[in-house]
Amino acid sequence: MTEENILSPDDRAFCDYLEGVITEHKRNLIHTVLQDRTRWVSVVLENIYKPHNASAIMRTCDCFGVQDLYMIEQESQYRLNPYVAKGAGRWVDVHQFHEENTSNTRLCYEQLKAKGYKIYATSPHAEGVSVSDIPLDQKVAIVLGNEHQGLSDEALELADAYVTLPMYGFTESFNISVTAAICLHDLTERLHKSDIEFKLNENEKEALKYHWYQSLVKNLPKHRKGFENKKSS
Repeated sequence: MTEENILSPDDRAFCDYLEGVITEHKRNLIHTVLQDRTRWVSVVLENIYKPHNASAIMRTCDCFGVQDLYMIEQESQYRLNPYVAKGAGRWVDVHQFHEENTSNTRLCYEQLKAKGYKIYATSPHAEGVSVSDIPLDQKVAIVLGNEHQGLSDEALELADAYVTLPMYGFTESFNISVTAAICLHDLTERLHKSDIEFKLNENEKEALKYHWYQSLVKNLPKHRKGFENKKSS
């Protein structure tokens, strides 16, 4: 599902049908979560090869209301650890870049920039702006590299800026899932205290609700058939 989706009349009708199938508790929870969902901040992971790290970051994205996680898979393929993700894979949109014989980092960056993002590469070795000083007048994408080598040279060179986290100990960097959590906590907290219109618009909310309803309903083809029969009767 992409954020550009606008539901057709038939999709809207089926969404209304599914609303009658889902429990009131789940309907209310989805409505509440949608009110704070955002695409103003996104996370990008490059060549992450430990499933528990990628899954932990996905879970963190959901907890902070961040809808999109971008996966650059030039060298390592993304795998979900369901025990760590705790179901977040159902709620967060994962955009994967794994084309052969091309730079998937460049492809991902081009897509992000086309959507209006300013790209911040995390690097403990590069001079950069503190996460608390990142301007929020433009959409922000935070890019994190793999567990041992960090970001590729290309990811650093093509980024718009670098971002750093204040550190006061001997260790030179945080674990990447910790880095993601610190960044998202700071950025989303500042957004909620600002007057920036960072939340999803009504079309995006409706498309996402439809997507989530379908992920919740068991035996979806059976309900689709029931909907079609009801519509034609």
